[in-house]
Amino acid sequence: MANRVLEIDRVSKRYGSVAALQELSFEVRAGELFGFVGPNGAGKTTTMRIVLGVLAADAGEVRWGGAPITFATRRRIGYMPEERGLYPSMGVTEQLVYLAELHGMRAPDARAAAARWLERLGLGDRGGEQLQKLSQGNQQRVQLAAALLFSPDVLVLDEPFSGLDPVAVDVMSAVLREQADAGISVLFSSHQLELVEQLCDRVGIIRAGRMLAAGSVEELRSGSAPRYWVDAPGAAAGWAGEVAGATVVRVEGSRTLVELPTAAGDQALLQAALATGPVREFRRDTPTLSELFRSVITEEPAA
Repeated sequence: MANRVLEIDRVSKRYGSVAALQELSFEVRAGELFGFVGPNGAGKTTTMRIVLGVLAADAGEVRWGGAPITFATRRRIGYMPEERGLYPSMGVTEQLVYLAELHGMRAPDARAAAARWLERLGLGDRGGEQLQKLSQGNQQRVQLAAALLFSPDVLVLDEPFSGLDPVAVDVMSAVLREQADAGISVLFSSHQLELVEQLCDRVGIIRAGRMLAAGSVEELRSGSAPRYWVDAPGAAAGWAGEVAGATVVRVEGSRTLVELPTAAGDQALLQAALATGPVREFRRDTPTLSELFRSVITEEPAA
């Protein structure tokens, strides 16, 4: 398919008087990991359920490859719900084969794929056990295997890293990166912003059903006001107020984090610091995704 892009185009959804999604638009390209982040109740799970057809949108459209998603294309989407949906008393391999058959695989192919993925995810010797006998982390590995068995074109994963130990996080991260490198579109939500920053090609920040910002972490950084760390041990309190538009964000001993309206004011800030005496540090601050997230989420909405 030429246009292997998952598009969410101006999708809206209401629950009575509550607007869960408000003309939400973004896309997940082939071969990329897209991190979908936002506070609880922002609309992430609702969006994923609409993509899967579990919920119907009130307005807007979801497309794959330039065409509206149908039942046939949904069978090409691997889904991992936040509320894990496997059968506790059923054998691991048995239910993986069953789920793969629902996606159109033949039983022998499904059994081979189940064995392959269980081995890849470190569960090669657990296929005959009941799911409920496994730890929570291992149950999540089985859920990921269920989403991958039929070689999907798109992966939609709702909080896949929740509750995992560091080893399991590393395994799942590596598998998702491999899938993206193989050309799969991967959309996942997570509250672990440090992990999202390390793993994702692009990130979308959602609040109250609206996409507030989307792009690579570097693109999100470029859209934020520049900040500078200045270490001026001889400076009196309030020294940065001499610079037009400067805002003191934080003070740590002799170090001050100063926000400027534009990067063009950095020389004026440096000169103001030098006027107080020696300057031991002057550098542009690089905000983390967590800091960018807080800034975007707490920003007053446009009128």
